[in-house]
Amino acid sequence: MNKTELLDKYARDGESRLLLARVLDQQQRADQRGIPTHTAFLSPAEQAMSADLLMAAAPGQGVLHGGYADAERKLWGFLPDWLDEDLWLAGEDCPLAALEVRVPKGAKLTHRDYLGSLMGLGITREKIGDILIGETGAQVIVLRETLPILLAQWEKAGRYPVTLTPLPLDQLTPTPGETKEVRATVASVRLDAVVSAGFSIPRSRAADLIRGGRVMVNHRPCEKADKVVEAGDVLTCRGLGKCVLTEIGGTSKRGRTILTIQRYL
Repeated sequence: MNKTELLDKYARDGESRLLLARVLDQQQRADQRGIPTHTAFLSPAEQAMSADLLMAAAPGQGVLHGGYADAERKLWGFLPDWLDEDLWLAGEDCPLAALEVRVPKGAKLTHRDYLGSLMGLGITREKIGDILIGETGAQVIVLRETLPILLAQWEKAGRYPVTLTPLPLDQLTPTPGETKEVRATVASVRLDAVVSAGFSIPRSRAADLIRGGRVMVNHRPCEKADKVVEAGDVLTCRGLGKCVLTEIGGTSKRGRTILTIQRYL
C-alpha cells in the first residue's frame, strides 16, 4: 500500500491522520537518508495506532522509548543500520532528555502543577514525556530541544520556585503506580464482564461505556462488549482509569471463571 492507502486504513479521523503521516514521514526520512530520526512523544493510544501502521508499512523498523523501560509516553526512533539502539540512547542523536526538578520542602505539587507550568512556558504536550513525582520534587522527561528553554525560563511550578538540574536517563528513578488487586468471578471472560469487575461498576454500565467508544483494549478502541479478553490485556476507560487482567484462574464452585485484576488508582 502507498502512503495514502495506509493512512486511509489506519487513521481514525483527521487528527490521527496527521499524526500518522508525521510518523511515516520520519520513518521514510530515516530510511532514505540513512540518518536517525524521531517523532514527538505519543500517548499509549497513539503508540498502538502508529505501531499498527508501521507493522504494515515498515515491519521491524522503529524503536519506542520514553526514557526508561515502563514509560507511559514514548516516541518512535527510526535508526539507520549503522546505529545501534544503545548507542543512540547514549549519544548526541538521542532526542530524550531529563531534568531533576527540586521544590521547597513541604510543597505538595501534583502532576498537573508541573505540566501546567511547563505548558505555561509555551512547551506543547507532545514535547513532554512522563513526569515522575518524588518526595523532593519531580523528574521530567522532555525532548532534548526544549532543554535550553527550560533551563533559561522555568522558574516556578505552582507558586513554588524550582531548581533544575540536567539528569542522565540512567539516573531516572520511577516508582510503581499505586494499584489495588481485585479478585472477581465472571460467567465468561467477555469485555463487559471484565470491565464491570475491574472498575466495580454494573455490567450494564460497562456495556454502555464500551458501545459508547470509551473503552480501549491494549490502547486500541473496542466497541464489542462480547470480545474475549486475555490475561495480560490492558483495559482503559475514559473517566475511570486503567486496569490489567493479570490472571485467569480456575472455576468457582458455581462454575464461574476466577479473575485477578490489577487496578491502577
